[in-house]
Amino acid sequence: MKFLFVLLLSIGSFNVLAVEVVIHNVSSLSSNAQNTVSTWVNQSVEKTQNTLGPLKQTTLPIYLKPQYFAFEPVPWATVKRNNPDGLELHIDRYASLNAFTKDWTLYHELSHLYLPLLPYSGFWLSEGFASYMQNVIMRDSGIITQPQFVQRLNAGFDRARLQTKTKTQPLNKLSADMWKQRAQQRVYWTGAAFFAQADLELQKRGLSVAGIIKQYQTCCRPARSSAKTFIKELDKLSGSSIFTTLYAKYNTRTDFPDISKKQLNTL
Repeated sequence: MKFLFVLLLSIGSFNVLAVEVVIHNVSSLSSNAQNTVSTWVNQSVEKTQNTLGPLKQTTLPIYLKPQYFAFEPVPWATVKRNNPDGLELHIDRYASLNAFTKDWTLYHELSHLYLPLLPYSGFWLSEGFASYMQNVIMRDSGIITQPQFVQRLNAGFDRARLQTKTKTQPLNKLSADMWKQRAQQRVYWTGAAFFAQADLELQKRGLSVAGIIKQYQTCCRPARSSAKTFIKELDKLSGSSIFTTLYAKYNTRTDFPDISKKQLNTL
């Protein structure tokens, strides 16, 4: 059995866009757990769209894989690229709404849906965007505070700096081989640093990464894209060369950028 709800998001004063969220395998949960999970998914999609705008797709399938034994609310999740794209969520069937809400995983996976599928060498962009944006969404919606936002980003950057000492390949090469090399910390959080630096530069123009992605979602997002094409589209939308300039620095870099807590706190 599946559970369906329609999430409405008001844009301006007149337009209303709807996302039909279909939750599969929800009937395997108790009635209380069904309510908890459906509320969590509903609220998470709403929070994500409040930051990044409405999803381009009109239907969002969620495939639940409830676990009887789990050490966290969402032990594992992934994007299911299809038509439409969806999410597979492995969840603790006994987790509370509060525990689900404070878990970052669903915000991370939902963020992926705003970008096209990139080649393996460009996964540092897609994983970096999701890692950065999960924290922006949680900060924007009041789940975490600004100091917690800074602390979480800085902790991720510290893990990437540490792993950069042993994972020294150019970022695009390591991105294509990160599972075999277990280099997720460097790949994910160097990518997050890319978007943090882009946000710092965009702020000088009164813009933001989230705002550019809102435009990209409605005007230009294909199902698949090369990394360079994706970056060029973001520059067109921002009327700048910010993304192209940073991409040239990051794509083959072997070090970790210098970003301070003071800079992060201005985001």
